[in-house]
Amino acid sequence: MATRFPVQNSSPSVPESLPDLGAGFKGGASEPHPAGRVRHGALVQVVRMLLCLSWFNCVVITTQFTQFLGAPLYFINKDYYYAYMALTKQTFGLLIITLTQWFSPTVIRVSGDKSVRGQLIRTRGGLLQTNFPERLIMITNHQLYTDWLYLWWIAYTSQMHGHVYIVLKEVVKYIPILGPGMMFYGFIFMARNWARDKPRLRHRLQKLKSRHGGPLSGSQSLDPMWLMIFPEGTNLSANTRKGSAKWATKQGIPDLKRQLLPKTTGLLYCLQELKGTVHWIYDCTTAYEGIPPGGYGQDYFTLRSTYFQGRPPKSVNMYWRRFAVSSIPTEDPKAFEQWLMTRWLEKEDLLDQYARNGRFPADEGHDSEAEPTSNSGSVKVSQGAGFIETEVRLVHWYEVCSIFVVMAAFAMLANLLAKVWNLAFYGNLIGLG
Repeated sequence: MATRFPVQNSSPSVPESLPDLGAGFKGGASEPHPAGRVRHGALVQVVRMLLCLSWFNCVVITTQFTQFLGAPLYFINKDYYYAYMALTKQTFGLLIITLTQWFSPTVIRVSGDKSVRGQLIRTRGGLLQTNFPERLIMITNHQLYTDWLYLWWIAYTSQMHGHVYIVLKEVVKYIPILGPGMMFYGFIFMARNWARDKPRLRHRLQKLKSRHGGPLSGSQSLDPMWLMIFPEGTNLSANTRKGSAKWATKQGIPDLKRQLLPKTTGLLYCLQELKGTVHWIYDCTTAYEGIPPGGYGQDYFTLRSTYFQGRPPKSVNMYWRRFAVSSIPTEDPKAFEQWLMTRWLEKEDLLDQYARNGRFPADEGHDSEAEPTSNSGSVKVSQGAGFIETEVRLVHWYEVCSIFVVMAAFAMLANLLAKVWNLAFYGNLIGLG
């Protein structure tokens, strides 16, 4: 019988009041902060905030303009439309990588079990390279508002950052500029009302089973797709923790102390609808260094502390494993519920181990994945990566330039057309002036 874990229902006292700008800006944690003292004074924080917001808004507005420029492609050639939108999605991926690289650099520590052996690689330059498949469903525990930033970076390490799809709360759709951009990306918005959510989810999943040609269309028979799902539905906090504990008591199931209980309906429906088109679930267990027992990451690692004060997590720790969809009981809701709960209990054990040791386990073994070849008798050996310590960083600095390529091309074309117009109607390149 599963063990019932004790519940922590309260977070530390609050000695300071921080302004709330949304998305986890407001903190509610006492000192000492897991990342140490504030590194920047008030003036420097203001400068960092202005630089950070300027870069963010510049790229977001540029990307939005680029999306609108390409929207007519949908009625001309859908293959090129979806390739174009994948390109703009890559742009947003580069934005979140540069924001982390420039404003909140931190150690990323990655490991996994033997199921991902040979798929986690440390490059000569010290960066992470992942060899994950083009189509997968990714599930993870939800510790912070910003968990998805690090997962999108993982997609970048597999060159899949233009093919990320995220299941989000419907309210996000109404954020100015960001909301329409995410709709162009094909993200899935849920209202937490299954009668309303099921038809729209079916519609989006049908599109994710389609095939398009042209650039960025992948090498398989179906379009690349990394579908990111947070089965807990929201991030861990004092309030959501209480709700999860209450639900556990009502259902008579074991409670968790480091996570929320996972919900099965949406994930199960995705697996059923995508049956035969996706073969792997990749599971990531995430932990942030220094969060004290009974504390919640959102109270410490706010936007202010992470990006402006210079206090990001000392390390972000990820433990990867994968499960074959064919081994998951997707036809029996009760059996699937038990399967998912078992995975979350395993993740709870992993988080307990991290709390004790400061690290997740790491596979360092090796095995043979092929028969000896007829000529040399050699075998293909997969080696466990152990711990890979790296950072969120672009492989090449000049990748930033790709963000503005479409805008620059449009500006050059507009300038050329304006000169042709002036020459044709005014006999000079200046026009009426």
